[in-house]
Amino acid sequence: FVTQKIIELSLAKGISPMSPIGFVYFGSLISKRGDISSGYRYVKLALSLLDKVGRECAGEVICIATQVKIFVEPIQAALEHHNDGYAASMVTGDIFNALLNTILKDSCMYV
Repeated sequence: FVTQKIIELSLAKGISPMSPIGFVYFGSLISKRGDISSGYRYVKLALSLLDKVGRECAGEVICIATQVKIFVEPIQAALEHHNDGYAASMVTGDIFNALLNTILKDSCMYV
């Protein structure tokens, strides 16, 4: 898996700007396999790394992270994260993840 390789390289060589993507996808995978609490820890790690290594991939990380976080935190807590993901995606020119953050935010508003 590419995700596993990103995590291995991050642990062996140090954290890079792409490390949050590896951790958030790994957390999502673990959560999908039933261990939501462990997946949530990886998601929180990925979100905390965004402030340390840069926000180039913030839109994608936030899209995936909120899909795990809503199983642990109230769904309304995801709304502010989607706003942040939209803004970060627009700054980097990532239109796909900007749109995805907007759609996910809108769907959370009606729950």
